[in-house]
Amino acid sequence: MSKTKKMLTNMRIVVLIIFLLLSLFAINPKPDNEGVTIRSVIKDSAANLAKIPTPDSKSPPISKEKIISINNVPINNEQDYFQFTENLLPNQTITIRTNKGIYPLTTIPSYENATAGIEDIGIRVFDAPTSNIRKGLDLQGGTRVLLVPKEELSAQDTASLIDSMKQRLNIYGLSDLVIREVSDRPGIIGEGQDYIMVEIAGATQEEVKDLLANQGKFEARISNKTVFLGGDDIKAVCRSADCAGIDPFQRCNPIQGGVACRFRFSITLSPEAARRQADATENLEIVYENDDEYLNESLELYLDDSLVDTLRIGSDLQGRAVTDIQISGSGTGLTEPDAIKDALKNMKKLQTVLITGSLPVQLEIVKIDTLSPALGDEFVENTLLVALFAILAVAVVVYIRYRKLQVSIPIAVTMISEIVIMLGIAAIIGWNLDIAAIAGILIAAGTGVDHQIVITDETLAGEGGAFSSWKQRLKKAFSIIIASYFTTVVAMIPLLFAGAGLLKGFALTTIIGITIGVFITRPAYAAASEILLDK
Repeated sequence: MSKTKKMLTNMRIVVLIIFLLLSLFAINPKPDNEGVTIRSVIKDSAANLAKIPTPDSKSPPISKEKIISINNVPINNEQDYFQFTENLLPNQTITIRTNKGIYPLTTIPSYENATAGIEDIGIRVFDAPTSNIRKGLDLQGGTRVLLVPKEELSAQDTASLIDSMKQRLNIYGLSDLVIREVSDRPGIIGEGQDYIMVEIAGATQEEVKDLLANQGKFEARISNKTVFLGGDDIKAVCRSADCAGIDPFQRCNPIQGGVACRFRFSITLSPEAARRQADATENLEIVYENDDEYLNESLELYLDDSLVDTLRIGSDLQGRAVTDIQISGSGTGLTEPDAIKDALKNMKKLQTVLITGSLPVQLEIVKIDTLSPALGDEFVENTLLVALFAILAVAVVVYIRYRKLQVSIPIAVTMISEIVIMLGIAAIIGWNLDIAAIAGILIAAGTGVDHQIVITDETLAGEGGAFSSWKQRLKKAFSIIIASYFTTVVAMIPLLFAGAGLLKGFALTTIIGITIGVFITRPAYAAASEILLDK
């Protein structure tokens, strides 16, 4: 029987081949994939009204909906998308073609005669992925925040806090995110700190700070009496163009140092909140200003105990339990477009807080990092290049040592196989690969080389010499490998929790990598050595 046939019929090698094929299927490489993939669709935006769905953040990257063209203009990357959409006009109709359908939509005007370039159709995109390997923020860009609650929380309270944060960020339009609890406690008993880790792709530091650094406690007062709060007291918040946006009656006005624009949107109060408002206004006096009748007290809006706006109350609302009211506020900027953007951003934040209510506890930002996607792409390219040279260098050194291609080539193939299988498992379980995880993959592959050298030495020589059988020497080699395996696993377990969980990716990929090696690739390499070296 030929060596090739022996290898293809050897069970240990067959197992390795099956795992390689399954890994390639899970990774689903598509190096020529073009277009932009939809990351999220903002609620009540033009895209949302056109029935473009927000992809499930847990779905494989390749399966997510991808924009191919707009108005028959090909969209090959993010730059093409932004070049087309940055000059959209109010009430302009466009047709978006994706790999899953065709969507006609009309841009929503921010206000009458809006400035060109202000319109946002509500789609957040990223360059179409070339595989199902999920990149962490280190590689795809975004913001990572480490937060600490300002008071001790139970496990149930922490879960509630994380749910509230997810709801707030999702409503704001940030859906591609990971929120998890991490800790630097050395053990079950001992001093340490619990943290909340938030990773958001494509978000800016300012957005994250606005949404998470403050508790978001909204309170409306009349005569220093609370009439309604954000959350349960709010039954509906309008976010569509017909009842939300830049105030068409007040427009934008010049102020010292720039321009100020006002926004407005309507909300629906609960019957209980409407009754509290009626009770608070029942005994107020009526005053006259410019032929208009108002109550002598205003509705004051507080966000995190800071006054954000004061609204006059019409006399017709005195003592009436009105559920539909209008909320307003302002934004400023050096120019009118800047002021419009700031006003709409403030409106969006206030709407989010009114819908979700305040967070259960105030959070303090311990650390915040932002990484450009360009840096991540450069790092991936450099890592692949370095890994290729490392595998080549290992093969050359092994050949110099043993002078046998039957040894150096299988070692190189085994290293590549281990990396492919690790990436396949990461694609299957949805693990986001960051810089630490990539380091773990390289460490696992390097450890594999050590084990293969042990197998090779014992196969070719061994302390037993000619009187020791190949099986005995191989058994000794694997006893060394198993001892090394358990030692490494024990060393990695503390890193799963060390540094507030920041090294979890490194520890997890290392454990997965060496487990794959010990139970799949090392036995396959030993079988290949047996056949190729005629043992």
